[in-house]
Amino acid sequence: MDLSRAGIVVVLISKSVRSKLRALNKRDREEPPAMSYSLYQASVPTFVRSLNAFLAVLDKAEAHAAAAKFDPQVYLTLRLRPDMYAFARQVQAFCDHAKIASHRVAGLEPPRFEDTESTLDELRARIRRTLEAIAKIDAKTIDAGAEREVAIPIGGGRKAMTTGGNYLTHFALPNFYFHLVTAYDILRYAGVPIGKRDYLGEPPNVTIV
Repeated sequence: MDLSRAGIVVVLISKSVRSKLRALNKRDREEPPAMSYSLYQASVPTFVRSLNAFLAVLDKAEAHAAAAKFDPQVYLTLRLRPDMYAFARQVQAFCDHAKIASHRVAGLEPPRFEDTESTLDELRARIRRTLEAIAKIDAKTIDAGAEREVAIPIGGGRKAMTTGGNYLTHFALPNFYFHLVTAYDILRYAGVPIGKRDYLGEPPNVTIV
């Protein structure tokens, strides 16, 4: 075996590899990476699915009250613990987080809803108004807000400053689901026959085989 020739081959191959790596590095610096999963996809469609699912949950709550022969308005003042929001406020809160987060990341002023709901029908209307509000936002404006600076009121006249992507991921979505789950738990504790599938609703683009 001619070792000198073998050595030359190794050198030629290593130079070729280095050349390809340099070309790839140059391309990566010049071309921004493609985003396969956007801020819009992570937020608005999940808000829409969850809000629609809760409309169906409210229907089951009303049917349960009718079967058990009690006034469904009782639900609105129920709470898990004395120091937690009542059911109606939980619904208002998760609607607000969906509405405000979508607009804030898009750089838009969210519509203001007064917290005056006192019936299940009025809570349904609140959810539907939220769905209408977020449906009007262009997906591109939300995706463009990933690095946009947003201000989050935190009380005492102070604001927390962060990027739109960080705000959506670590503040808005967790808060939305916190109040959504708590509202669901209140109804389940009240005896409404609902389960995980009711909470999840109908995820899009899913095929059952």
